[in-house]
Parts: sequence; C-alpha cells; structure tokens
Amino acid sequence: MKIAISADGPTLESSVTHRLSAATYLLIVDVDTGAFEAVPAVIGTNQRGAGVQIIVTAVNKGAGAIVTGYCGAGIASQLKDSGIEIVTGIKGTAQEALNQYRTGTANEALREDQHRASSYMQRTGGVIQAMKSSCRQFATMLPVLLGVVLLIGLFNASVSKEVLMSIFSGNAVLDSLWGACCGSLFAGNPINSYIIGGELLRYDISLFAVTAFIVSWVTVGLVQLPAEMAAFGRKFALLRNAVCFVMAIPVAILTVVIVHGIERWLS
Repeated sequence: MKIAISADGPTLESSVTHRLSAATYLLIVDVDTGAFEAVPAVIGTNQRGAGVQIIVTAVNKGAGAIVTGYCGAGIASQLKDSGIEIVTGIKGTAQEALNQYRTGTANEALREDQHRASSYMQRTGGVIQAMKSSCRQFATMLPVLLGVVLLIGLFNASVSKEVLMSIFSGNAVLDSLWGACCGSLFAGNPINSYIIGGELLRYDISLFAVTAFIVSWVTVGLVQLPAEMAAFGRKFALLRNAVCFVMAIPVAILTVVIVHGIERWLS
C-alpha cells in the first residue's frame, strides 16, 4: 500500500508540513518496502487550488492515505469521496510519520496532540506560542502582500481610467457580466481581489461590476480548471464553474441593491 506524506522537503528526513496546502513536496511512500517518490508541489505553497492539486497527485500515484499536520474539512471530505484516508495531527519527520502509520499509532498521536495543545493553551506559555504562530503566518502572507503592491502598481500603470470606462458603462447587468468575466480569468489569493476591487472603485467603476468581479474570483477558477476536472470529473467541474459564473451576476446585483436599500434606510 502507498501513502502520501505532505513534507517541506524531498527526503524522509524532511519535516511533515503543519497543513496539507503548505506542502512543497508530496512523498509517495510504499508502506511495505519504504521506497518513496518525492513529487514537487505544482502550485505554490498555500495558494488557491493547492489542496485540489494534492488530491489529483495522490489519486494519480495510487495513494490510499494522506498523512499531514492539518487538513481543512472541505479537502478532507473530497479525499474521502476519492477513497483516500486522511490522517492528521502528525508532527516530526516523514520517516517518523511513516513509522506511526505502520504501527497504527497515528490516530493515537492525533488525540495526544489535541490534548497537549488544549492543555498548553491554558497555560501562559500559550500566548507566546500564539505570537510565534502569528509571526509565521505573517511571514507566509508577506509575499502575497508584496505581490498585491506590485500588482496594483502594474494595474495603475497599464490600465487607464478611459479604458475601464469604455468597458464598464454603468449598466447593472452589463457591468456585472464584464466583472464576472474578469474575475473568472484571474486566480490567486482572495485578498488580491479585494485590493483590485478597491482600485476599480477609485476609478469610478460601478459597485455591480466590482461585486461580480470578487464573487467570480473566489468561486470560478478557469486557471485551475484542468486540475479540478482531473479530481472531480469533466462534467462536474464544467457544470460547477458555469453555475458559479452565471450566479455571480444576480448575486452581485442583489447584493448592491440590498446595500443601497440599507444606506437609504439608515439615512
């Protein structure tokens, strides 16, 4: 039987990543022989679609289980639907994780880890640990924030207000349609969509277009569509993206109408 271990390096001495989407490598290990293959993460660490790509890799490599530190409920459900066992709460090296899986102590390690975490957070030292965790998360987000700054600079330099006004005329339906089209073509951290949306509002683009842009950015993913089709099937992936694209338009219009109604009521 093969298992997939999320790791920050290409060897069994590499550490198991604290969460599945943070894996830089997926180690496909034969439990019986110990032979393994290190598969690099195709999508950048913690980026949108990383979890889907890992599922695709695990399925293609014939892994029967994934061993990691933490896995979100959505990804865990998708793994179960794909017939892949998910084992979380694992720390240490990939070799230690393999040994735990072989001896059947992985789930026990999860329960012990949860108990220790609960006890630790009740002590004053938990505050220090929380601060360290926040610093690590900030360090992870820093490249994203720098990318946003560069993206906004590029956007302001290359796209003029006149060009945007020629596309977005102020019509609620057409603006929502064009906003949904633009959001569907881009990919990346959802924070990027909020920043770009704010810049569009500064250019006097209607709230209909900006709302549809953000909704389609976080629900429609044409960039990762091939990976989604490989994981869930061509029909499901195409239908889901099509429905999300179509629904982004009425959702945007309804949201703006409600917001304007609330503003008039408060005034």
